[in-house]
Amino acid sequence: MRAIFFGEDDAQAVVRRLRADGFEAHVERERLAGEDDDEDHPWAVVTDAPAFMLEVLVDTHDGWLDEDDDGPGEQGPPLPPLHLPMAPKRIKRPDLG
Repeated sequence: MRAIFFGEDDAQAVVRRLRADGFEAHVERERLAGEDDDEDHPWAVVTDAPAFMLEVLVDTHDGWLDEDDDGPGEQGPPLPPLHLPMAPKRIKRPDLG
């Protein structure tokens, strides 16, 4: 999971809190598409902490969550194909088919 903050101080405070609670956490610079100025890039905190804990810290330090979609095991196996009818179902006159 990642939490995004606009202030480096907020990001560092969240990392200190997560490490004090026994989780892995580090800060990296988040490059947003279309941002040209290096000073305007937000800070990302990457951690293995549970989502509910990170949500509380994000609310406290005015940031937002960016959930990773490409983590292992989050997608699950593909679903089997659906069984679809070949023709419309007759409701009014079932004797026709």
